Amino acid sequence: METFAIGEPARRRCDGVSRRHLLRLGSAGIWGGLAGGLGLPGLLRAQEAPVSGTPQPRAKNVIFIFLEGGPPQQDMWDPKPGAPAEIRGPFKPIQTSVPGTIFTEHCARSARIAHKFTVVRSHTHADNGHATGYHYVMTGRRAPFADGEYPVPTNEHFPSLGSIVARERGTAGTVPPYVNLPHPMSAGGPGFYGPEHAPFVIEADPSQPDFEVKDLGRLAGLTEARLTRRRDLLERLEADRGALPLSGRSAAMATYYRKANDLITSPQARAAFRIQDEPEKLREEYGLTQIGQGALLGRRLVEAGCRFVGIDAPGWDVHFNCFPSLSTDLIPPADRAFAALVDDLDARGLLDETLVVMMGEMGRTPKVNAQAGRDHWSMAQCILFAGAGIRAGQVIGATDAQAAAPTRDPVSIADFRHTLLWLLGIDSRTEVNDPLGRPVSLSDGGVLIPGLIA
Repeated sequence: METFAIGEPARRRCDGVSRRHLLRLGSAGIWGGLAGGLGLPGLLRAQEAPVSGTPQPRAKNVIFIFLEGGPPQQDMWDPKPGAPAEIRGPFKPIQTSVPGTIFTEHCARSARIAHKFTVVRSHTHADNGHATGYHYVMTGRRAPFADGEYPVPTNEHFPSLGSIVARERGTAGTVPPYVNLPHPMSAGGPGFYGPEHAPFVIEADPSQPDFEVKDLGRLAGLTEARLTRRRDLLERLEADRGALPLSGRSAAMATYYRKANDLITSPQARAAFRIQDEPEKLREEYGLTQIGQGALLGRRLVEAGCRFVGIDAPGWDVHFNCFPSLSTDLIPPADRAFAALVDDLDARGLLDETLVVMMGEMGRTPKVNAQAGRDHWSMAQCILFAGAGIRAGQVIGATDAQAAAPTRDPVSIADFRHTLLWLLGIDSRTEVNDPLGRPVSLSDGGVLIPGLIA
């Protein structure tokens, strides 16, 4: 992964105890029917889905907000006010701008603009681990390692969604086509695509007053003429090597040098990262938080031509005494950031070409545990979609009375990925060759999410 490091990435997940006690849920038949879309409803839906044709691009770029750790569906966008207290939790339901649709009280800002986006309440899969679930969402493949192992990137083989979009759609300007912030997405690497399609990683918090992408600055005294001479010298040295091809680490470093040089020498690219240029009132509208300013920086980047901005928002692994932190530190900042981003893109005429997605790797258990928290639960979770090609103002899918499992229109990870790529005009069935020459499709199956695309 291409990393221009500023500080150290934080570890954001539950401790070893909670990972050692991952839930063991259901039977293989239940998981297969609900998570993989292999039951009768899934088979009928697959039969009705188009099996040929070329997707027409609706979106030019994506802002992907990842609530790492697992946002609790019943405490946010899928409340169950009629359930017992140990299931519904303490948060009150509120009406949204879409008649008949309710969220919880701490999602008030997104509730006011619910007519501008769609909630999928029936996303479901069978991976109940953080690192492995993250890998599953980003690559569409089950992780080849056990949960609790956190190499970065974790996807050494299959490319992430961001890398696929960067490769297939390129860039529309001088900014990198794929950016991660405020630290690397753990499964956001390029896999066998190689460093050419790795994300540019901003390891700094854009909400801090001294925020700066320091690696984009020039050393004191390094004039344009000196920089040009250095670049010319490097090119001559590489030419003198003869016809020997670059490989391995040398090829990766050559790619990094070239991409770094492109950024340093581009005033437009450097300007895109200067979030301080935004009016203070707008910055406050997004929220002066890491996720809020990350969303605002994401808007600046897609404006400048970035194709895929991945915003990693940690802290959602709420096993213990979860409701105070959910009601103050987690849900309101995420709610504010999402609503401000959708409104801002809409006001600038960018929402029609920008796909906004907010989700996590899992949901949380229907029942509050003995420690007043919620545990891992991948059987039911929500995804928010807004922007290009989305039929807004609706809820897709439903869960049972406990928000434990889908009762209508289950959506798998393959369905999610196929739909996202389709909206970008990318056919997920396209095959590319891995390093051994084997054909690999961009996504492992999947159909369009029913009713989502206008």
